[in-house]
Amino acid sequence: MVRRKYVVGNWKMNGLRSALAEAEAIFAGARARERVDVALCPPFTLIGPMAALGGATGGQDCHAEAAGAFTGSVSAPMLADAGAALVIVGHSERREGCAERDSDVKAKAEAALAAGLSVILCVGEPLAVRESGGAIDYVLAQVQGSLPGDFDAARLSIAYEPIWAIGTGRVPTIKDVAAMHGAIRAALSERIGASVAAVRLLYGGSVNGDNAAELLGAGDVDGALVGGASLTAAKFLPIVEAAAELG
Repeated sequence: MVRRKYVVGNWKMNGLRSALAEAEAIFAGARARERVDVALCPPFTLIGPMAALGGATGGQDCHAEAAGAFTGSVSAPMLADAGAALVIVGHSERREGCAERDSDVKAKAEAALAAGLSVILCVGEPLAVRESGGAIDYVLAQVQGSLPGDFDAARLSIAYEPIWAIGTGRVPTIKDVAAMHGAIRAALSERIGASVAAVRLLYGGSVNGDNAAELLGAGDVDGALVGGASLTAAKFLPIVEAAAELG
């Protein structure tokens, strides 16, 4: 099965309505490039306006419950109602900063799928684990603990983001990226069988226009989850172009 490349921008806590011009330019540039799917995940406040531009738009997190007394939280049905098509769950900035456990991430993924959203499930190791040689075991444990119980493989992507590479400019070797993605796909294959062919594996962590082609060309890398470089069309579209050329 040939999987289309998938490039997703995570705007994190960045973006006012004035930034919609950049999103519009990104979506326009993406439509001009075949063989690649592109999505942007802005702050909750911009999901509706960004979705109205006609491009795939997602949330950066959701609550595991559909509704209730959870002040400050946003549910998966609310994201869908606002126009979102997808949501990121388990990002390291949620796991580390908000003490989210694998079981929390799994519950969020299941809630998102039930609401009709596609899911990008994030996993990744801290630097100490990488340096100890335990990165693959650590990440595979996250995958097994966070994976929803029943799901349509075509609506699930897994993003490998080594924590020590996010926003630091440091990037693992291509060999290490390929090894991790291969291990994740092998573990998924044992879990879900032949449908693993539909799951897209993304790499994230200091992806930019200069290194995108090499990273996206590594074994079992189906796309990228991009942080800071996704905030402007000038920086993001070269990554999209690299994906399109490999698609």
